[in-house]
Amino acid sequence: MTGPLADLLVLDLTRALAGPHAAMTLGDLGARVVKIESPAGDDARSWGPPFMDDAERTSTYFLSANRNKESVVLDLKAPDDAKLLERMVERADVLMENFRPGVLDRLGFSAARLHELNPRLIILSITGFGHDGPEASRAGYDQIAQGEAGIMSLTGVSVPTKVGVPIGDLVAGVNGVVGVLAALHERAATGRGKVVRTSLLASMVGFHAFQGTRWTVAHEVPGLAGDHHPSIAPYGMFATATAPIQIACGSESLWQALCGAFGWDPAEAGLATNRERVANRTALVERLEAHFANDPAEHWLALLDAAGVPAGKVRSLDDVYNWEQTRSQGLVLSVEHPTLGEIELPGSPLRFDDNTYSGGRPVHAAPPLLGEHSDAIRAEFG
Repeated sequence: MTGPLADLLVLDLTRALAGPHAAMTLGDLGARVVKIESPAGDDARSWGPPFMDDAERTSTYFLSANRNKESVVLDLKAPDDAKLLERMVERADVLMENFRPGVLDRLGFSAARLHELNPRLIILSITGFGHDGPEASRAGYDQIAQGEAGIMSLTGVSVPTKVGVPIGDLVAGVNGVVGVLAALHERAATGRGKVVRTSLLASMVGFHAFQGTRWTVAHEVPGLAGDHHPSIAPYGMFATATAPIQIACGSESLWQALCGAFGWDPAEAGLATNRERVANRTALVERLEAHFANDPAEHWLALLDAAGVPAGKVRSLDDVYNWEQTRSQGLVLSVEHPTLGEIELPGSPLRFDDNTYSGGRPVHAAPPLLGEHSDAIRAEFG
């Protein structure tokens, strides 16, 4: 193992996406991650299509969140398997779980019991709506949580729309990693572990940013944001003669640069300040799109780039993964899968100044088959 977390053993009891994404992040950073699966396997193994085998047990969904892990199958209701987990806990640094509140307790692995086995253990618990409160028992599925947490009320043009990726799961996973790293830092001083908790609800409410303070401070209820920023103009997506482009005039100097490129007066009445431009956004968007209708997207992107105005394409995913800039950042990994052969996966978003590869390790392992490492792990810990 190499990487900044190479001395850590992580037990991943999570399923679906939030927890597996958190555990994969630690694995990317060098931790040894053992994925503990029920005999049926992680639910996400069957979330398809697309599937990559005839048995429909290798979904691309599962492949997205489980690299750099070993897989062992344990039935925690079976005494021998529960005993094996106890021995693993005794040696682990982190245990991650995303059961509904109380489930792990009923299996005999409450936080108190886990800390009896290993007082240094960091426990990450990810739930749907929090571990306490009147609705703690609710199942946590991303789309439901996106609606309940208000994200869908901000997303879309004419009707509330979910984000195109499971943003609640992913942000909860990232928040879980932040909490685990903070607890590990504290453990270095105290010698004791603790429980870290987050939820899909907490992560998305914490993700509201300026939209949240529009309500909590200004008592405005934000509506659908559509393709344009609610507080800055021009800042959004604009049609051209061929394809849409995006522009971000995030300062008065950028507005002046855009006007200079187009031969417009930046001090024109009704457009001279951001406040005026936001108030007159509809007319401003129509004016810009009428201007952009005369030439293809590439023409306008080149002109805006020369003027120093931030602008960009709206890329499809095939374009993103074939883009030289994406690949230059280590955002595409090649791994050798035991049945699929060489496959490419989206890479880690982290790089360090002493390497040029994705995450904290130079070589990444493919997501495991169900129980691929069971025999070796049973021998090691049994």
